[in-house]
Amino acid sequence: MNADNRICGRHPQSDFVELSVEIFAMLADATRIRIILALREAGELSVNDLAEAVEKTPASVSQHLAKLRLARIVATRQEGTRVYYRLENEHASQLIRDAIFQAEHSLGGLPRHHHGDSGPVISERPGAAHTV
Repeated sequence: MNADNRICGRHPQSDFVELSVEIFAMLADATRIRIILALREAGELSVNDLAEAVEKTPASVSQHLAKLRLARIVATRQEGTRVYYRLENEHASQLIRDAIFQAEHSLGGLPRHHHGDSGPVISERPGAAHTV
């Protein structure tokens, strides 16, 4: 508990607790997680490229990106008429990675990330997988 106080910098009932809940709520969506994973892997992608990567329509992906942008999870760069998205920092990506690791633990047995390999494999669609 004292370590938690040092991490937050103040008492555990600080404003950061409520803000953390909002961040977890923002990340509690499979499409947003897939967007973050795609950006983590590629570095920077357009809406159309992200839509293809997560197998959603560009309109749907655009709505998710707007929310992620408001939460300062993604940032943009414009080149001509195209807008490219990238992760604002590594923290959201790390939260997703840790959540996936925790999910592996919930399955029982020795999680793959404890085997010393490159990490869990996330299957986004049948027959396709990538490493987190």
